[in-house]
Amino acid sequence: MTQRGTNPEFEKALEIGRPPNVVRLFPNSRALIVSGKVIDRALLAKGRAMTIAANGRNYWVIRGALMAAQRANAAIIVEIAKSEGGTSAYCATNFWNIASQVDDIMNELGLTIPVAVHADHYGIKGRKDIDIAKTEIPSMFDAGITSIAIDASHLPDDENLLANLELNPCFPKWAGYETEVGEIKGKEGLSTVDEALFLIRGLNAHGIFPDWIALNNGTTHGIEASETGIQVPLTIEIHEALARYKVSGAQHGTSGNSSERLKRIATETHTTKANVATALQMLSWGVKVNEYGNAYLDENGEFVKLPDKGVSNELWAEMVAYAKEKGLKKGDYKKLNLPFDNKMHAQAREIRERMAKGVEEFVYDLLTNVFNAADTGPLGIDAILKAGSYDLGPKGTRIEDPAQWTEEQIRARAKKKLKSDKTYED
Repeated sequence: MTQRGTNPEFEKALEIGRPPNVVRLFPNSRALIVSGKVIDRALLAKGRAMTIAANGRNYWVIRGALMAAQRANAAIIVEIAKSEGGTSAYCATNFWNIASQVDDIMNELGLTIPVAVHADHYGIKGRKDIDIAKTEIPSMFDAGITSIAIDASHLPDDENLLANLELNPCFPKWAGYETEVGEIKGKEGLSTVDEALFLIRGLNAHGIFPDWIALNNGTTHGIEASETGIQVPLTIEIHEALARYKVSGAQHGTSGNSSERLKRIATETHTTKANVATALQMLSWGVKVNEYGNAYLDENGEFVKLPDKGVSNELWAEMVAYAKEKGLKKGDYKKLNLPFDNKMHAQAREIRERMAKGVEEFVYDLLTNVFNAADTGPLGIDAILKAGSYDLGPKGTRIEDPAQWTEEQIRARAKKKLKSDKTYED
């Protein structure tokens, strides 16, 4: 690992680049936990590059992803989604302990790369969720979160926009901010240029400038069952339409897509953040996956556990038996994370080390050979030093007229959908 104390740029970034909540929580830390804005700017500075947003469903995923990032000298994001780590979590990692885990590992290993801690898919499906969020979101930032995705994409487009507007004051202006249009694996089909513009224009009119937008561009979550995958031309079209608003892309559902397709997303679109979840979980357990990150199934339709990888074979047998007893389908094996977390921690050291190592090797290959993220760590540090602060400010500026985007105007625009039901009139 890189030795600290020999790099004045890192030392200065450590002094000024950690947000106030992180400084308050970890006053003596030497882990460079930063706003999500820093990570986005680092990848933009390199160009034609994106980095991993690793869903830390367990400790070994987080550890392996951070080890890989240091090897690649890459700026990365460690995240957990509301379904994974909210108040109804199926993982031991949650919104309120993930930053502590990241900080502990970075200090233990002496890591020198910038890392953001992201609350992914903070789902909003109605009024009750909005009301809860007004307390819950600040509590997450109190616990060290430095970036958030407000996902109201299940709602109609006007309600999606209005939810984002209402919740924006609940998190710091310095924080990374992702918004989403087009529910992933939703019933409404793929996202369109007009839907994306509706959301970003409405936010812009209110002086809100997201760092990322996530689309339904053909992705799914979990184990990929389709051959379709990410639609690169659609992504290019939407990103180009949004270019003047200076919002980057967040690519969800990367598992199940080939390295070639992911390289195209990195090099041909404005994407800087790529979420990886299921593949990393499986690798930490020692399940065999292909280059797409999809788990192999044997002739009996069972996952293929590699005997010298991941958890012990005895523990894996216990996990499989538990899944069968509970009637868990293959896509629901994610629900094994919480009940087996302590048993994973209780394994022999060599087992725990190989769990993290399997994740490290996979993530390192993604960062260096697929995402083009190598050596973006120093670019994140440069962004902090250039700003002279943990707060990099927005990329965009106000273009839209706020008088044209009042709540009344937003609802009126949404009602004026054209016959295609995907296009808006001004």
